Amino acid sequence: MTHCELEDITMHLNNRISSIRRVLELRAIAKDQDKRIILEKIGQDVLAIDGLLDQFEKCVVRQKDLLKHLKELEGFFQEDVQDGKHLRDNKPTHMPGKGQQALHGGGPLSESKPADVQTAQQEKPRKTSKNHIREMEFITSVEFESIPQYMKGRETYDQLNAVVQNINKALTGKYKIVHQSAKTLNNATRKLLQRFKEEENKETKGVFFFVEADIKEFTQMKVDKRFVRILNMLRHCQRLRELRGGGITRYVLH
Repeated sequence: MTHCELEDITMHLNNRISSIRRVLELRAIAKDQDKRIILEKIGQDVLAIDGLLDQFEKCVVRQKDLLKHLKELEGFFQEDVQDGKHLRDNKPTHMPGKGQQALHGGGPLSESKPADVQTAQQEKPRKTSKNHIREMEFITSVEFESIPQYMKGRETYDQLNAVVQNINKALTGKYKIVHQSAKTLNNATRKLLQRFKEEENKETKGVFFFVEADIKEFTQMKVDKRFVRILNMLRHCQRLRELRGGGITRYVLH
């Protein structure tokens, strides 16, 4: 009910009451049969006013219930706003990639997967385009906590994912050259492509891998003991596996 409607009802009630007062002042003439008809009409008006008052009270109750419901909704809305602000101010530096498990509340990753999971993965191979470059997925906070402390040392979550980012940079640089037409390569990239082919073998067919030389070529990261320790951490999180042969260690993406 709007404000204007309430004013109309109030005015209507006041007019009715004024009429009743005037008639009551003339009740002395009620003995007149003709005037008795007027009094009966007044009685009907009083009953009508009483009905209007009942409707008005019911409307007030409905409006109070609606106001209470709106206040509850406002409280829920404010909670959502606070949650949104918290997510905005505390978003992780690195988000899991598409299809990557968030591992909320899960335990540490095991070195081996159940047979049914392996079978399902074998039955549903990834469909990739010919020139698609696969990248290593970032480490989640739960996975980082699953790494043994002796293996982590002083490395932080952000430092570990910074290395993942550099590895992806090296993979992108390498496989852009691999997928590039040989006619468009210059002498430097032709030499790199020749090295890439020499590092391949029958076990690397259809997989993405990198070697230490790729890290040196495409990033500013040092290949030292710290880098080797981080590779062990990534292997623990099942991001890569080692493939040795011909005096070269190949790091293959899972």
